[in-house]
Parts: sequence; structure tokens; C-alpha cells
Amino acid sequence: MGLRCGMRTTKCQLLVTSLCVMLLGLSIATLSTVTHYGLRFTLISNVSLDSNSYRVIHHRAFYFGICLSMTLILAALLSSAATVRESQCLTAMGFFCFALAFCGLIPAACWRYTHSTEVEDSMMDVYDFVYEEVRRNTSSFRRSELTAIHEAFLCCGKHSTFGDTTNVEHKTCPPSQVHDEGKDCLREMQDFLKKHMDFVFSLLGIAIGFTVYGMILTSFLCFSIHFSSNLYRKGKYILRER
Repeated sequence: MGLRCGMRTTKCQLLVTSLCVMLLGLSIATLSTVTHYGLRFTLISNVSLDSNSYRVIHHRAFYFGICLSMTLILAALLSSAATVRESQCLTAMGFFCFALAFCGLIPAACWRYTHSTEVEDSMMDVYDFVYEEVRRNTSSFRRSELTAIHEAFLCCGKHSTFGDTTNVEHKTCPPSQVHDEGKDCLREMQDFLKKHMDFVFSLLGIAIGFTVYGMILTSFLCFSIHFSSNLYRKGKYILRER
């Protein structure tokens, strides 16, 4: 009786957790798509050189996010099906998907700590390169790229410590930014990426918590199904004629 009561409680908790994990997987998939196809990220990726690490990080982050979201959604579906059907096999598969997602989330969180400024530095390196190219030789191709960056980030050039400005800002910045002493692009890029990466890290932390909780619930449900089936078999008696 106590085992059945605990099993019902675990099933209810696992259903709620599966729903939250599914929503979390959809959120990660949406965030990965927005990050990959967003105007600001796509613009910097297209402008960056092959020697710059930003393009590699940009593509890897998208594929990692999509794979992670699919794993979380699959774990949620398997756990829900296992809860309804009380299948030990489906429960074990759900546990495996939660464990697989956990193994992917931990290195991602560690990478965020050990390479906290790599994304920001690579993006600002791209802007520095384009800005210097336009200042050295007024290439129409690079000038159009710099103009697109200024319009996307709503900024205007780099603020020099000496306070001098070049003609680059007047040729590539939006008119409103030029007249109103536009914002420093390097500062705007850094602030934008910091907010974005903080949001991503918060989402990773929530995902780690739910995957750990999902593994605990699926393992408990798997053992409960196993022991309840054994008790059910022990309760059966067969009468034989002498």
C-alpha cells in the first residue's frame, strides 16, 4: 500500500517535471534559432574572417542548442509515456535521455565559466577589423558592412581616449547617432552579449536542475514498477489437484 502511494506521488511529480522539461526544451530551441538567425549575430558572423573564432562558436552553439532541446523533449515524452503505461523500459529510456542531457549541460556551463569573455572578445575583434579597414582605405564593401553594424547595434564608431573622431563615423553612422554623439559600439556589443550570455547561463542552470530531478524521479519510478510487479506475482497462487 505504501509503495503504491509513493508510486502515485512520483508519477504526478514526473508528469509535472516532464511538462516543464518540454517547455524548457522548446525555449532552448527557440533561443538557439534566434541566436543563429538573429540580425546582429548573423551580421557579425558574415563579416568575421576565417581566423576569427566567432563564426565557429556561432555555428557550434546553434547545433548544440538544437541537439540539447531535442534530447530534453525526447526525455519529457518518454517519461510521460512511462508514467501513463508504467513501463519499466520507457522509464529507463527516459532516465538515459535525462542523463545524456545532463552530460551535455555540465560541459556547456563549465565552458561559460572558463571562456567567459571569448565570445565578447571575438565579436569586438570583428568590429575593430572592419572599422580599421574602412579608416585605412575607404572600401565601399567594408563601408557598407560597417554601416550595417552601426544600424543593427544603434551605435556609432569607437570613442577615442583622445576625444578625436574621424570621417568614418560621419559616413557610416545613422544621422541621429552622428548628431547626438552616438554610443560606443564596443561598449554596446559588450553590454548586449553580456545580457544575452547571462540569460543563456540562467537557462542552462534551470535545465541542469530539472535534468537532475528528472533522473531522480525516473530512477525511483523504475524501481517502484519493478518491485510492484514482483509483489503482484507473489500474490498469485495456483491450486493443483492431487
